[in-house]
Amino acid sequence: MVSAVFHSPLDSSSPPAGHAAPSNAIKTVADGAASASATSQNGSKTGAAAPRRDWAALSRSFWMAVLPPACGLGLLIGLWAVVSATTGQSIPGPADTWQQAVSIFSDPFYRNGPNDQGVGWNVLASLERVAIGFGLAAVVGIPAGFIIGRFTFLSRMFNPLISLLRPVSPLAWLPIGLLVFKGANPAAIWTIFICSIWPMIINTAVGVQRVPQDYMNVARVLNLSEWKIATTILFPSVLPYMLTGVRLAVGTAWLVIVAAEMLTGGVGIGFWVWDEWNNLNVKNILIAIFVIGIVGLLLEYALVKLATAFTFEEVKS
Repeated sequence: MVSAVFHSPLDSSSPPAGHAAPSNAIKTVADGAASASATSQNGSKTGAAAPRRDWAALSRSFWMAVLPPACGLGLLIGLWAVVSATTGQSIPGPADTWQQAVSIFSDPFYRNGPNDQGVGWNVLASLERVAIGFGLAAVVGIPAGFIIGRFTFLSRMFNPLISLLRPVSPLAWLPIGLLVFKGANPAAIWTIFICSIWPMIINTAVGVQRVPQDYMNVARVLNLSEWKIATTILFPSVLPYMLTGVRLAVGTAWLVIVAAEMLTGGVGIGFWVWDEWNNLNVKNILIAIFVIGIVGLLLEYALVKLATAFTFEEVKS
């Protein structure tokens, strides 16, 4: 009777309470695995989309850098071709000029006499004059700009002289150079010097005058010498203005040397243009125009890169 009434726990049809925990744990693990799988799939999709976005941005920046200059060059060539066609080929077209340029640059350093030399020698002769005249202007103009900007008395003394002489055409100084130096080459260098010095003096002086007054007050408190003030305070602050003056000066020098060489003769890209005009060779004149433009562009680019290498980070930006 007792055995009929007593039921063992092992024979009970209801599961023990302790058996529910493993079932819930298994369910939790399964949900976590599914979530991790979904996250992994989303991550892989995001990782695949990121390179596509980077590639699209790179492609867009490339085309924005290449396409506008190409369109501008195409517009120039198109207008050139239209002008050539409307003038009855009196101005050679792009195709004929290109063929002539290939012939000229196949041997740019030939010499058949003092007045018959390749375009390479003419460009080098002009660059040599520009380098000498521009270098002398930098040696004189930049220190003069520092001194004029630093001292009020000198600034008021030289400002009227600079305002009087700066607007004078550079070619007006060429006869003075011929009279003083008795030679075409030094006269051309003198013309480059006198036209290059004004931008350097003016920009450097303006930069010195715009140095914050607090810097100069600190220099006075520390009792710094003028050399220390110039090298540690003025030079870093004036450098952007000075570089602007140098860029303006080298551009002006390259412009003036062409006109000066047309008047003085000898060897040089300006004389080459004038000589080709006397020979009515318009193709070579057009080629010389492009050569002058490309050399001027390379000069400015090289100067900017050289200046950037010696410039502080805030000036580079």
